[in-house]
This record gives sequence, structure tokens and C-alpha cells, in this order.
Amino acid sequence: MPEQRTSGHTVSRLTVHLVWSTKYRYPVLKGDIQVRCRTLLMQICDAEDVTILKGVVSKEHVHMHIEYRPSTSVSYLVKKLKGRSSRKLQQEFPVLKQKYWGRHFWGIGYGCWSTGNITDEMVNEYLEHHRRPDDGEGSNFIIEK
Repeated sequence: MPEQRTSGHTVSRLTVHLVWSTKYRYPVLKGDIQVRCRTLLMQICDAEDVTILKGVVSKEHVHMHIEYRPSTSVSYLVKKLKGRSSRKLQQEFPVLKQKYWGRHFWGIGYGCWSTGNITDEMVNEYLEHHRRPDDGEGSNFIIEK
């Protein structure tokens, strides 16, 4: 079983697959820009206590499979990853300012899909097991539509 995060009152393993692209899907993540983007994303993840399980910086988009703390939201992580990397890349590579005149390097939005070590069927089976009255002193409360 993969290693879990533990803190004072929680045990967790939250993982997500993130994807976002450059504005207009321009293929600008090449050469030194691509290498620097990779480095920046790794630094941001270290600063935010995020573990990169796997990642790819393609010429016009980024894929990342990450593991994060339960106190951190996915939208917050994406905001940090896109915001900080955009600002630094545009500061360090003036050629990007010619393509992106409004200081917007990444396209609006992102894709995210939760990943994990159990399936929906496993969760439903577990909940079905707990649906039955256990000791005769009352039944469990069922939450369904």
C-alpha cells in the first residue's frame, strides 16, 4: 500500500491528476523554457508540501499526478502552480512577452481527476456492509437520494 500522510488527527492519501495548457495552446514550452517550467513546478510543490508522483511538461500543456495535504484545496494548488510559474517564466524569458501581451501565460481553467487506491465499487460495498443493523440497538442512518 502506498505511504499515507499522517498528522495530529488525520491519516490521508489524497491524489489528483492535473492538466492545464498554455494560452491559445501556443507550443512555447520548449528548450530552456520547458526545463525552467519543470524546475519551477517542482519548487512550488516543495513549498506547498505537495509530492509529485509523476509529471510531464509538453510543448503546450502540463500533466501532473500529485499527492497533497487534506487542508489544501486543489483549486488553491492550481492557482499557485499556474500563477507563480507564469510570473517567473515571463520575467525570465522576454520572448514570451511578445506572444502573451496581457501577462496571461496559462489558459483559463484546468482539468482535475481524483485518483486513488480504491474504486467506487469498493466504497459502495463497504457502505452496504455498514447499512445493516449491527447490534440490534437501532439501525444505521442511510444517506441516499
